[in-house]
Amino acid sequence: MKTKLEELKTQALQEINNASDLNALQELKIKYLSRKGELNTIKRGLKDISPEERPVIGEIANKTAEEIEEILNQKYELLNKENISIKLEAEKIDITLPGDYIPYGKQHPLTSTINEIVFIFNKMGFTLVEESNSPEVETEYYNFDALNFPKDHPAKDMQDTFYTINASNLLLRSQTSNSQIREMEKKRPPLRVISPGRVYRSEAVSSRKNNLFHQVEGFLVDKEVTFGDLKGVLNEFTRHFFGQARPTRFRTSYFPFTEPSAEIDVQCIMCSGKGCRTCSGTGWLEILGAGMIDPNVLKGVNIDPEVYSGFAFGMGVERLTMLKFAINDIRLFFNNDVRFLEQF
Repeated sequence: MKTKLEELKTQALQEINNASDLNALQELKIKYLSRKGELNTIKRGLKDISPEERPVIGEIANKTAEEIEEILNQKYELLNKENISIKLEAEKIDITLPGDYIPYGKQHPLTSTINEIVFIFNKMGFTLVEESNSPEVETEYYNFDALNFPKDHPAKDMQDTFYTINASNLLLRSQTSNSQIREMEKKRPPLRVISPGRVYRSEAVSSRKNNLFHQVEGFLVDKEVTFGDLKGVLNEFTRHFFGQARPTRFRTSYFPFTEPSAEIDVQCIMCSGKGCRTCSGTGWLEILGAGMIDPNVLKGVNIDPEVYSGFAFGMGVERLTMLKFAINDIRLFFNNDVRFLEQF
């Protein structure tokens, strides 16, 4: 048995020395050192030799196993280092070469404008509308009736509003004011809410109009709210949005859901005098509509207009973006022209 162990050791060391890769080395480890390996097969024969020889042969067998395992580990480290060296050589890069430019995505100008508007009003205490209260597919009640639109109001005509074929009173919202009604139905004053989103109108597409565009609706309802509060909030918004305090003016207007109503102009940002195409030489640009919430609207959502008052305002995101970045065609926002988008 001692001779068998010596022959086994000599054979194992020779095969380990000749192994050319890690897989072959693993097979040799299984062949000689596993439970069913050749060394353990010899060890199982110890029971057949005399008790006097058993400790001596057992010690030789254990020492043989240790030597084979040590040589295996040494060979493994050697082959592993060789493999790593080969891999590093194959994957090495020349860090002195110029890198490849990989373009990365940028935020769409409309998205950045909406985020900026929401951020400004957040700082003034307005919260973002709950998504469930601002659906784009809306009923006629929330889009018109609850906002004090008369039954025969021209805005309800098919030429201005996209009605669906699913139901006669189902439409694509023409304004984000629908969220105002849904919020006031579910919550009680005081309320300060800002509601951005897409709106749809049957418009002829041109450089200044599109049948899909974006609005931001805002409203505040509380006790003793005045038109002066409305002016203060909107003047503060224009100061933050345009980066400086710019003169504004409030012109009398009409909206079914506000009374009194006003359109707000800001002093032309790109004015070059009487020949200015941006403001048609007037020196002013309309940026939004606003007013005090009509008492009928408050009554419709069970808010007592004798106790509470409020104001609402709505602004077109495309128009504000065009003014801020001197863009002269609204269609550029929707054409997905990379040359345009990569400027932002």
